Amino acid sequence: MRHFVLSCGLSALVVTPALVLAGPGVPIDGHVDGSYGPARAVQTVGTQFGNSNIGQPGFANGSELDAGFGYVSGGMLFLTLTGNLESNFNKLEIFIDSGVGGQNRLRGDNADVDFNGLNRMGNDGSGNGLNFDNGFNAGYYITATGGNTGDGNYHLFANYATLPAGGGGAGLFLGGAGNTPTQIIGPNGIILSIDNSNVLGVNNLGSPFDSPPGSVATGLELGIPLAAIGDPTGDIRVCAFINGGGHDFASNQFLGGLPDGFGNLGEPRGIDLRQIAGDQFFTIPIPAPGALGLLALGALAATRRRRA
Repeated sequence: MRHFVLSCGLSALVVTPALVLAGPGVPIDGHVDGSYGPARAVQTVGTQFGNSNIGQPGFANGSELDAGFGYVSGGMLFLTLTGNLESNFNKLEIFIDSGVGGQNRLRGDNADVDFNGLNRMGNDGSGNGLNFDNGFNAGYYITATGGNTGDGNYHLFANYATLPAGGGGAGLFLGGAGNTPTQIIGPNGIILSIDNSNVLGVNNLGSPFDSPPGSVATGLELGIPLAAIGDPTGDIRVCAFINGGGHDFASNQFLGGLPDGFGNLGEPRGIDLRQIAGDQFFTIPIPAPGALGLLALGALAATRRRRA
């Protein structure tokens, strides 16, 4: 069953196609539709975490991040990270800087989520910890992972945490979902859905791309209430990357992308993105108040075209 987000101020109401939409309805289904516009970040290097080629919406035999798409409308951040997340419980790490506090270097005393996976990337007491680019202060964290839990079906799981500048913060298990289409509806209104069927975009490191990465239109899609990321009023910045199953070995699949030819970065606690050329994040603007109505109409039109 496909669910839709009905944008109503800062709240998100989940409805089914059997109900009449009273306003702009946007499907969260792992597909980039016309509401997004062009990619805000495009992959620059081939993957060293495997190039998936099985074309299934659930299971995938490789991990890659091809492009990042995002826009804000009706009190929601809509975000899609296209590509694949291998179904061996690799992690898709998403850090959000919404201009509300946050950490430029990950602390080691943050909330315990996903078996303390967040703190596995933070300072272990020696002064290390994943260091983001200058000007990027991660205030919120979402991680997604998936695989076979023993019943033969694909399952998606997700967690969320706040990252106050002084540490601590709150953690939340967003939930799990099995089979396909696979969708999680978190208790804080965050919705995630994955379509792992991509076989295009980047190839293995050193090989030509299978297609322009910005043209890939399936992957992990999220609908995030702005209230869940501090009610930002300025630009939202996103840093996303693929990590190992224990949150302990970073791939070379970052958005924004690493410089051409870069391989896997390895131990997350030793990564300092300030020392790598370019921005390993991308920006999603919040439109001016007068533009919100036009965006809502555009989203409704795109959804109607897609359902026609």
